Amino acid sequence: MAIQLNGKAHDIGGLAVNRVLPQRAKRMVGPFIFFDQMGPGKFSIGDGIDVRPHPHIGLATLTYLFEGNLLHRDSLGNQLEIHPGDVNWMVAGRGIAHSERESFETKAQPHAIHGLQCWVALPEDYAEIEPSFSHVNRMQLPTRQLDGVMTRVIIGSAYGLHAPVPTFSPMFYVDVMAKAGSYLERPNQSQEIGIYVIYGEVEVSNTSYGSQSFILLEGDDIKLHFSKNSRVILLGGQAFSKTPYIDWNFVSFSKARIEQAKQDWRGGRFATIPEDKLEHISLP
Repeated sequence: MAIQLNGKAHDIGGLAVNRVLPQRAKRMVGPFIFFDQMGPGKFSIGDGIDVRPHPHIGLATLTYLFEGNLLHRDSLGNQLEIHPGDVNWMVAGRGIAHSERESFETKAQPHAIHGLQCWVALPEDYAEIEPSFSHVNRMQLPTRQLDGVMTRVIIGSAYGLHAPVPTFSPMFYVDVMAKAGSYLERPNQSQEIGIYVIYGEVEVSNTSYGSQSFILLEGDDIKLHFSKNSRVILLGGQAFSKTPYIDWNFVSFSKARIEQAKQDWRGGRFATIPEDKLEHISLP
């Protein structure tokens, strides 16, 4: 029977965040080790998101927006604005720094922000690869429309569709918009899967779940029924045989490697962001 995981509410600069992963009941779903819903939130003129430069190792970050825009900068020299439906996929590997802010144009008017941010743990064999960054426009993402259900594959593979984003273990991240009365079978039945309800209602094994519910499916939970017009995210993949450590912004299978990353950040040994190097988030 499906299990509901309850998130914890956080506030980051006036923006409400619902954090579901990690938690004691379930550390990971497939390779996903961190899951945040940002907002929905509204900002007045001059206010907005300002996440100063900070580091990562051993993971890939996934940013996916429903509303609003974010300005990504990183120590590889990338600088671009992500819009709703686009994919930002940053592979930290052995180490990268990035910031997430908003452009002049966004901050110059009242605006909203709503989206998801996830961390995907890299398998141990890939944990120290060279950092990289991929930005994929929403029009390049594979989609399917069938029997009242629109499906877009953001990362990985599902329903015979494959996203053009480099991944390092079997996984999927799927955006689903379904009409009331429709249904959808779960993808990749041999893999772990979680469902996050953005709006509407999904029924799994005769139990209904509403907005902001995160549901972990069991093996016999095959079909998803939608009693209302709904939007959900399906995510998961092959379960890791060993769970990596997570400390602040660092993920690693070695505690010593995390301590080294802390010292490197404290000592200024991470590469800086060319267009955003005047300030940073200090090690807590």
